[in-house]
Amino acid sequence: MEFPGCSRNAGASPPLSVSSSSFSSRSFSVSEFDQPFTEQQLQEIDAIEAMYQSTSGKRRRGSSTADENEASCVSPNAGRRLPHSILSLQLPYSSPLSPRRVNSKMRFPALNFDGRIIYSTTASEVDRASRELAKKISSTRKGTDQITIGFDIEWKPTFRRGVPPGKTAVMQLCLDNSQCHVMHIIHSGITPSLKTLLEDDTLSKAGVGIANDAVKVFKDYNVSIKAVSEISDLANQKLAGVPQKWGLGSLTKALVSKELQKPNKIRLGNWEVAVLSKQQLQYAATDAFASWYLHEILKGFPHAQKVEDSERDMEPIA
Repeated sequence: MEFPGCSRNAGASPPLSVSSSSFSSRSFSVSEFDQPFTEQQLQEIDAIEAMYQSTSGKRRRGSSTADENEASCVSPNAGRRLPHSILSLQLPYSSPLSPRRVNSKMRFPALNFDGRIIYSTTASEVDRASRELAKKISSTRKGTDQITIGFDIEWKPTFRRGVPPGKTAVMQLCLDNSQCHVMHIIHSGITPSLKTLLEDDTLSKAGVGIANDAVKVFKDYNVSIKAVSEISDLANQKLAGVPQKWGLGSLTKALVSKELQKPNKIRLGNWEVAVLSKQQLQYAATDAFASWYLHEILKGFPHAQKVEDSERDMEPIA
């Protein structure tokens, strides 16, 4: 019988293996810790503990102090702790500079935008909304050096080979957590005031895969979006670990332990309808809000390399 959770730290002996006719051969998986132990499992665990303690006692010749580095293979029913190797799969990292390691089966609360959604469908509405957003940006500039808005687009997908996807139908802009603009540009077009915002190279537009979105907008409307900021690249600069291609959903889980819900019936729905549904509006606004929100969180982190250098320069405390 092998119990993968019963192992010492790196450099120590391999997991304890027991082979006996009195015990059935069984492997325990991580998912089994989500369920109460059966009586048979408890007996097998107790037997392993007894054998381990016996061999440990002989090796240490009567030492009464347990090795602090040894994992504790115990039963939750008896009020004892689970192995650290199991807990590490269930709890997120506590370090703010590392992506939180989470169990893929864990369920997180949904991330939703709870502010005001300003929905514009006609050219006059989009023009007025763009002017109001520009005023708010101008007012915000007085208190900070750099302004960033969350940016995203939606379009009607195609499911037939050889048929290109639809034009960019919806554009979302989010400056803060109080309001997000959802502009139905498939009906209104990109007005001069909106074009001015998009081409403003002093206004950063943040998103995941934003370079591809900018290319699509240029092809669809001949408008060049300036000063784009890829959140995935920023995450790799700020978070410790191996660089990777982050998605908006994975970053939401890693940074704030929330889930960015993307139901296919909305994500792959018809964004060219005359009037967007409440569900579509909420989905669109939340995506832009998540881009702004995660960018603001990451912006406050120091660069990962700087953190490593500072830790390396620290002298050990005697």
